[in-house]
Amino acid sequence: MKAIRLSFFQMLQYMRRDMMLFVACFAPILAGLMFRYAIPFLEIVLTDLFNLPAIISPYYALIDIFFAMLSPVMFCFVSAMVSLEEVDENTAAYLFITPLGKTGYLAARFGVPAVIAFIITTILLPVFKLTSLSFVEIISLTIGGTLQGIIISLLIVTLSSNKLEGMAVTKLSTLMIFGAVIPFFIKHNIQYVLFLLPAFWIGKAISENTPFCVLLAFALSAIWIFFLLKQYLQKI
Repeated sequence: MKAIRLSFFQMLQYMRRDMMLFVACFAPILAGLMFRYAIPFLEIVLTDLFNLPAIISPYYALIDIFFAMLSPVMFCFVSAMVSLEEVDENTAAYLFITPLGKTGYLAARFGVPAVIAFIITTILLPVFKLTSLSFVEIISLTIGGTLQGIIISLLIVTLSSNKLEGMAVTKLSTLMIFGAVIPFFIKHNIQYVLFLLPAFWIGKAISENTPFCVLLAFALSAIWIFFLLKQYLQKI
């Protein structure tokens, strides 16, 4: 446990030297302020302008889903960038044979950031949410968002050879969270084309009030994580 803690603190020191990664950790708060205050204000302006009862408000639940995924994605993105740096410098494999070990390294680089993201999202989501989410829904969205963050971080480190490639892969991999949009706009069975995306089932669970879909999202996330983790370990 001590080795994991020291390795995590080492990652924090690296973050302090990279301002982009440091600022990324505060992105959820900035986004939360925008979601909570700017979007309702924009809704008032637009409804008055077009003389309509609602324009954005029917999709407030979708915005809550995005926010629940934002913190985990940002924190796991930071850890993925650090891990890529270590892979590029050939230090990650050497850390496996230290007292930290393979399990400890994975815990320090992916597990601890995911736990922190879960805690922060659990705190921030009730503050910045736009809909009346229940406690169970908040926890479900937070777990789903955390798992999505782990998937994206593993995609980054698995498909990238360096930080430059990692930035490009990040932009592509974050498109996965837009699977949550589909159930809100497409009601035809063609929506199931994206059934492999966990975010799709989270969106379906909230838009159609079907809690069972959350369990499908969790199961799919576990499969994604298992497969990507195996590929990552083979890579390094």
